[in-house]
Amino acid sequence: MLPSRLLRWICLFVFGCWLSTLAHAQTVLRLATGASRHVEVLREITEAYARENPEVKIEIETGGETGLPAMLTQSFAAKDGAIDLVVIDVLRLAQFVEAQWVEPLESYLDFTRDPNPARVFPVYRQTSAIGNRQYALPIAADALFLYFRKDLHEKYALQPPRTWEELKSNAQAILAGEKNPALRGFEMAGAPVETAVCSFLVPIWGNGDDLFRTGRAIFDGDAPRRPFQLMAEFKAAKLVPPNMAETPTDRVRQNMQAGNLVYGLSWGYARTRFEQDAETQVAGKIGQSLPPGSKPELMSSCAGGWQVMVSAFSRSKPEAAKFARYLASPEVARQFSLRTGQLPVYPELYENAELLAAHPWFAEALPVLKAARARPITPRYPEVSEVIRTNVAAFLAGTRSLDSAVADMALKLNAILR
Repeated sequence: MLPSRLLRWICLFVFGCWLSTLAHAQTVLRLATGASRHVEVLREITEAYARENPEVKIEIETGGETGLPAMLTQSFAAKDGAIDLVVIDVLRLAQFVEAQWVEPLESYLDFTRDPNPARVFPVYRQTSAIGNRQYALPIAADALFLYFRKDLHEKYALQPPRTWEELKSNAQAILAGEKNPALRGFEMAGAPVETAVCSFLVPIWGNGDDLFRTGRAIFDGDAPRRPFQLMAEFKAAKLVPPNMAETPTDRVRQNMQAGNLVYGLSWGYARTRFEQDAETQVAGKIGQSLPPGSKPELMSSCAGGWQVMVSAFSRSKPEAAKFARYLASPEVARQFSLRTGQLPVYPELYENAELLAAHPWFAEALPVLKAARARPITPRYPEVSEVIRTNVAAFLAGTRSLDSAVADMALKLNAILR
């Protein structure tokens, strides 16, 4: 029989070897996401996955001092495999695919047996696939909402507007009744920022038109003129601030939250802040609906949101794809939405009792997500965005006429998308 001391040393040696083998066998996945994407909740989700899959360790990278875009560009340009997965905006996938930075997922996930991608809102099926190949999995939704002062509508016996004309007449009635010089009728992002693209596209879609068909910009009718005409009507009626060309995205949320707007176009994140921010003046007073159309049946919205992709340079693609599927699952979407108020990509979750108890406004958000449409899906989208938002801002500032703005857009967009 071995001496007890020797036996203990042998046991410790074997245990140490086992730990060493386990450590070497563990796969480390690095997930890149922006610093503002509810990182702490995401970290809890990744830790739960690691507990269920002890052979995998997940590290979250937010971009550090240089920021996520710079970090990704540097990593992917070097093809060094430092990043395995990336959470990206729905606008960016086509650029990543064109640059060959993203891995198609069909080789790792069986979509014929997995119903989840087909269960998301239609717009996210569109934004996560390029050329009939699945390159990303949607994980969070967003859309442009028309927010309105519910209390003032009740006070003046008005219904939420379904057309732009109704919005105009409602706003005029409320402003006339309130006689409050600090209160304005309507505001949207008009500065040369990304949301201004949606400010421009929503009235076009709401008129039954589309500026982009079969990958080209179409300027053969009145479609591109409609948003500018609408802006001019609202300026003439003094429903919008005179400096709306300087209004960035979050200014709309700030002004509505201060109680200074009857109507405002903004994203889903604003809804929670209207209720929960310490400085809010409108808790319990805000409603939301689809942005108006020229007819009620044409009302639509502009989709935002985020999706997860696997890097083409990852050295652990099967494991990364498996984790991406987990991150994009309905159960994780439910947990994430419950904790953060972020809109889920699965329509079924808008009927979930626990989610509705925590975020009652989700019930009103469902029709907005159903009617949300995608901005142009093209690898040259940054150029498309630049043309649209700079012309919107220039028109609102009075430095470019309607005809000049439309002509400039037609010339540049057709050159970009030819």
